[in-house]
Amino acid sequence: MFATPAFAQTAGGAASAFTSFVPLILIFAIMYFLLIRPQQKKLKDHKAMVEAVRRGDQVVTQGGIIGKVVKVKEDGELEVEIAEGVKVRILKATIVQVVSKTEPAAA
Repeated sequence: MFATPAFAQTAGGAASAFTSFVPLILIFAIMYFLLIRPQQKKLKDHKAMVEAVRRGDQVVTQGGIIGKVVKVKEDGELEVEIAEGVKVRILKATIVQVVSKTEPAAA
C-alpha cells in the first residue's frame, strides 16, 4: 500500500506559519530604523529650531528669501526684514534654516 501525500506530511503547520512572518517583521524593522525614525528626529529638530527663533536672527525661508527677524508674533508669524525698510510677514513653519543666531540680551 502506498501512503498518499496528505498522510505523509508531518504536523508542523504552526511553526511554518511563524517562519513565514519573520521576513515581513524584519522588513518592517529595517524600514522603521532607516526611514521612519530619522524622519521623526528631523521633524523634532526643525520644530525646536523654529520655536527658538527670536528677534535679530537671520533666517532662510522655503522660498529662498534671507532676512532678519524684526518681530516674533504669538500666532505663529514672524515679521522679517528682507531689505532696508522692506518687511514681510511669514509663517514660522516656512523657516528652513537659521543662518546666524543672536545672543540673548544680558539681564
